[in-house]
Amino acid sequence: MIALFNTIFYQPLFNLLVWLYNVIPGHDIGLAIFLLTVLIKTILYPFSLQAIRAQKSLAELQPKIEELKIKYKDQKEEMSKALMNLYKENKVNPLSSCLPVLIQLPFLIAVYQVFIHGLGSQGLENLYSFVAHPGRINPVTLGFLDLSKPNIILAVLAGAAQFWQTKMMPRSAPPQKVPGSKDESMTAMMNKQMLYFMPAITVFIGATLPGGLTFYWFLTTLLTVIQQYFYFRKNKKQIVPST
Repeated sequence: MIALFNTIFYQPLFNLLVWLYNVIPGHDIGLAIFLLTVLIKTILYPFSLQAIRAQKSLAELQPKIEELKIKYKDQKEEMSKALMNLYKENKVNPLSSCLPVLIQLPFLIAVYQVFIHGLGSQGLENLYSFVAHPGRINPVTLGFLDLSKPNIILAVLAGAAQFWQTKMMPRSAPPQKVPGSKDESMTAMMNKQMLYFMPAITVFIGATLPGGLTFYWFLTTLLTVIQQYFYFRKNKKQIVPST
């Protein structure tokens, strides 16, 4: 299984990164990572778009979901049936926003392995015969930033991009209050927690990883933000940004 993963994901990404490093004037690893990120994001664009569409559809259904929660407050089975009917009528799969993320996970793991194990002298033994051996990969980009070591600045940038992405995700305007109902739903509370929790986790984890991987993480999130911006701008409805 590991050998299959390496053949399908790790080796192609590793060789692509080294090839980019070889052909870029000045052999800048930071620019090579940028180009690799753009290529991966382009390949995964349909899946990322599917996730954004699903999240938007769920946001649009949120007022009706809240109404069902109130209507079937003490009837869990009826609540489940009503929810499934609502999803079916509106052709929404609540799990469709998770699948694209799972599809992207092998790429993230492969990129992680590239920066952890691949860029050393031993890792370069995994090059394809048609990819020139660079001898040694210089981990310094822009003349001063060492991407082989953890970098708190890149971690903070990645966390900020994560916050921006979460902040942009749409939510429906809150439904009208019903007597006896809570002012704020559990979903809204969780969304607020995720808005700050995920960026904090991103900074914490990113500060322990090689700067190259954190840089990739930051770029991927930033490109997702750009994709979300243009999609939401093109498909405006009665949706407001998360708060």
